[in-house]
Amino acid sequence: MPLPAPSAPVILDGAWATELQRRGLAIGEPAELWNLSRPDDVEAVARSYVDAGARIILTNTFQANPSALQRLGMANEVAAINREGARISKRAVGRADVRVFGSIGPTTAGDGFDVQARALADGGVDALALETFTILDEARRALREAGETGLPVVVSFHFDGRSGAPRLFSDETPEQAARAMADEGAWAVGANCGAGPDEFEALCRRLKSATDLPIWIKPNAGIPTIRGEQLVYPISPGAFAARLAGWVEAGAAFIGGCCGTDPDFIRALVAARDQRP
Repeated sequence: MPLPAPSAPVILDGAWATELQRRGLAIGEPAELWNLSRPDDVEAVARSYVDAGARIILTNTFQANPSALQRLGMANEVAAINREGARISKRAVGRADVRVFGSIGPTTAGDGFDVQARALADGGVDALALETFTILDEARRALREAGETGLPVVVSFHFDGRSGAPRLFSDETPEQAARAMADEGAWAVGANCGAGPDEFEALCRRLKSATDLPIWIKPNAGIPTIRGEQLVYPISPGAFAARLAGWVEAGAAFIGGCCGTDPDFIRALVAARDQRP
């Protein structure tokens, strides 16, 4: 099924790990294993984002790659975990206007993207989302391997701004990353994680200045502090959604949330979008 051109903008989902933790996932426990052991809980998270108004949701497969699962003694389950992650999110959708993008994260070995992408495609995802990449050459490799499925591929980077200007760990600027992904045939390019909502407006402008591709963003709910054993994020759903107009004006076509966000943030984004002229 072809993907429609983005408009309005398209609202994405929010964080998954914290929602699964609310359902009993221990901190440090691999969330992806729940695709096989507790699929109902995974489906409940996916459905909560659909019910909140997201029109694209991801799969619970961010680290379901061969190298990560081999360390857990689950190397033989790579295909099964990814296929089930895709099927779980597809079951949760239940409507024609919501799409499922298969989540693929970076790997310590820098390979195995083809295995994960094929399994997600077999599970029925509509597109693939490469998330939180910090090394440009790894993103290139992942995009080429994911693209072999024939599915559209989004590439989303984590830019480190601690030096005073956002750059990849491999030292490229947002403009360089955007141009490289356009040259490699990405369907959309963007950024997630790493920073709160305030930093993403300028980041959107820089990405958009370098490419005609749609821009995909998923900011954190601010920079967290530690209280006891918990990470506490300072930005409320309303304050997060208040930035939507600025992100759209800066060029964002797809907007969701990363760490610290939940279905309430997605509801707030939908409301802010619907109030725009």
